Amino acid sequence: MAKKEKSNGSEKKKVRIAFIGSGGIMNWHVDRLKGTQSEIVALADTAPQSLANIKAKQPHLKDVPEFTNWEEMLKEVPLDAVEIGSPHTVHYEQICAAMEKGLHVLTEKPMTCTSAHARDICARAKKSKLVVAVSYQRHYQGGYRFLRELVTSGKLGEIKYVAAFQAQEWLKATKGSWRQTMALSGGGQLNDSGSHLMDMLMWTTGLQAQEVSCRQEFFGTEVDINSAVNVKFTNGALGTVSVIGDAPSWWEDFTIYGSEGAVYNRNGKITYQVGFRQPSLELTGSPDWMDPDKNFVGSILGNCENGCPPEIGLRVIEITEAAWRSHQQNGKPVKVENA
Repeated sequence: MAKKEKSNGSEKKKVRIAFIGSGGIMNWHVDRLKGTQSEIVALADTAPQSLANIKAKQPHLKDVPEFTNWEEMLKEVPLDAVEIGSPHTVHYEQICAAMEKGLHVLTEKPMTCTSAHARDICARAKKSKLVVAVSYQRHYQGGYRFLRELVTSGKLGEIKYVAAFQAQEWLKATKGSWRQTMALSGGGQLNDSGSHLMDMLMWTTGLQAQEVSCRQEFFGTEVDINSAVNVKFTNGALGTVSVIGDAPSWWEDFTIYGSEGAVYNRNGKITYQVGFRQPSLELTGSPDWMDPDKNFVGSILGNCENGCPPEIGLRVIEITEAAWRSHQQNGKPVKVENA
């Protein structure tokens, strides 16, 4: 049960949350939880310096119990939920352990590194009725929600083609970190920043991938750095996904073409056309809905729906896994193993 506090004479539930992993990205989660009906009651990380860093940046957490063993934390601290920001390959074990304790889970991307693990989590979440969410923040951002609304409303007609492009200085920025260690990351940029791109491709369009071909470049590392992916969807639409990890800086393009129109996201600037040879319009004033952490707490309390359920994580790893298999087969097209 969530902790209760009195507010103006009435009891108000407060969700007790622990962090598994307390590295830099978890500062964003701390900031987003501020002002919600939640309380961070424990922190875990295998690196004591990460625990020290997050407490230095977030002084209100100075007295929060800390652990170098997340399993001990789950045993010792009364909790309602966990937020996971650990290396990718341990997400599955940690999600399952938390759910077995009856805890709600918000996990950083990717949810898992295999489709089999993702399907298992989806089944567990359905059976338990616990909130299990993936921290894909674009689900809550006004611009991407507008893209999805254009598709779901039918204004673009039948989706025919999707082009997704992401460039980042990932190779140099992550050098020497766990992200370039296969045993911890489960893959390279396609499974890291590129996971957001794959998520947007699947979520905004609602398409289901059928077949994938892919070639990748590793630049002498253990993990993929550049990926060129071709996708065929079950409705006959085609798509390309380009993930560039040795770029000089960040850039992202995302385009959806339909039978009745198109929408273009050029590094955050969104324009769209509805109707044959109609003028291009620019999207302005599309506010964000909320964010992953506010949605997580709200979903636990029954105030809103889960904005990014585990099925989203499954769709992403299905297509990512197919891309890896294709590269291992010299770019040969492979079927996507859909659940």
